[in-house]
Amino acid sequence: RYRIAGTVNVTGDEVKKLDVLSNNLVINMLRSSYSTCVLVTEENADAVIVEPDKQGKYVVCFDPLDGSSNIDCLASIGTIFAIYKKVSEEPPSEKDALQPGRDIVAAGYALYGSATLVALSTGQGVDCFMLDPALGEFILVDKDVRIKKKGKIYSVNEGYAKYFDPAVTEYIHKKKFPEDGSAPYGSRYVGSMVADIHRTLMYGGIFMYPANKKNPKGKVCFPHLLTGR
Repeated sequence: RYRIAGTVNVTGDEVKKLDVLSNNLVINMLRSSYSTCVLVTEENADAVIVEPDKQGKYVVCFDPLDGSSNIDCLASIGTIFAIYKKVSEEPPSEKDALQPGRDIVAAGYALYGSATLVALSTGQGVDCFMLDPALGEFILVDKDVRIKKKGKIYSVNEGYAKYFDPAVTEYIHKKKFPEDGSAPYGSRYVGSMVADIHRTLMYGGIFMYPANKKNPKGKVCFPHLLTGR
């Protein structure tokens, strides 16, 4: 079992041993791709600058293992990433990652659950690719995925309900007890953003981690990774 590694990451989460392993794996793979120059990971306090002889033109921001608190119970976990193109003429630095979400070249996530899936957007919708173990390749299974206009599920950690803003509390109450007599929303919450986002993308509804008295700005790691066009 992958216990605590004895440290916390830049967002204050306890680091599991598998976090460390996955972080090193992603960094090493990106370094050896000869396509990247700056790597920003949730597990490192400072940006990783790729060696000059291996540098490319892309900046990659990622969470190598989202939902690692669910590792020991075998719930779905994943990897989140966003890719920018280096635009400055200066030597690569963490400043190259400080670009607005609208400048993202590609973004997505990998989901490790009952199957391994990658959801990817290059600015023209979202496509989903599933790993075929027999071929060792990712196969396109869903093209131009669109979230349903109206869903049936809300996803939020109601353990923080007493800290919610009154407007959030009222919104959730209306989903549970619709005033128009329609069916109430069901509640689903995994605690792994990749799993909760993917379910919402597939089935519709809403996923939220709203600001509260304990986290006045909310707590979605790497918010730019969720930015669409």
